[in-house]
Amino acid sequence: MTNETKKMLSINAVKIRMGIIEGTYGAKAGHPGGSLSAADYFAYLYFKEMKNLDPKNPKAENRDRFVLSKGHCAPGLYSALALKGFFPYEDMPTLRHIDSYLQGHPNMNTVPGVDMSTGSLGQGISAAAGMAMGAKYLGKNDINVYTLLGDGEIEEGQVWEAMMFAAHYNLDNFCVAIDCNGLQIDGACDEVMSAEPIDEKLKAFGFEVAVIDGNDFDELEKAFDAFHGTTGKPFAIIMKTVKGKGVSYMENQVGWHGKAPNEEEYNIAMAELRAKLAEIEEA
Repeated sequence: MTNETKKMLSINAVKIRMGIIEGTYGAKAGHPGGSLSAADYFAYLYFKEMKNLDPKNPKAENRDRFVLSKGHCAPGLYSALALKGFFPYEDMPTLRHIDSYLQGHPNMNTVPGVDMSTGSLGQGISAAAGMAMGAKYLGKNDINVYTLLGDGEIEEGQVWEAMMFAAHYNLDNFCVAIDCNGLQIDGACDEVMSAEPIDEKLKAFGFEVAVIDGNDFDELEKAFDAFHGTTGKPFAIIMKTVKGKGVSYMENQVGWHGKAPNEEEYNIAMAELRAKLAEIEEA
């Protein structure tokens, strides 16, 4: 990856994080922690990985698809879509407001760029696997389907049915990412209901697997390159991340799973992110 590309991705990741804070502060509700941990993934996915995305034609048939299976992290997805140009970035503070098109979970009927409505955990990956199967069935072999789950979400049984389905039908156009930030709404994942060893389970279910630092663009690039080099099997990226990444007082704090910042906390977060953005831009 060139330094120019990495700088672009780093800038966009910070702007996505700023959008997450703007949205959850404006809503006085929402899920900042898991949105922030996945911001680098969203930046890489929407600004380097996915093909044929056109904000002027969000339903283009030849586009890659993305399904946010952990739908409560909609602030991260919305922020990436807004930054990509699907709708005004300035609308982020209307998140969850009455009459806003930016609902608390992704809605494909109201938000340009959203490929599937999600929210009930475990179900998004099933829809994504169906999309991948559909692309294969139609002979559209240039279309890839991506989905993002949380490590708490994979405690749902339906997730593993979808994994089994993807492997059985050799969906090598299907890339599953798991945001392993170690925390879910009730506490640490390994205390609530450990899913470990996640990599060995995925391999047993027929996946090719990469385990990476999900907040590192070089490692994301290597993982996606490995996905593109895999044939005959679906691919899974286990991303070790930091919940609340980028906002000092939110990092690794389970309390920020589903809580919005107040005015003082908003100001601190935005000051930190603006400083980070300036540092990257000046480098």
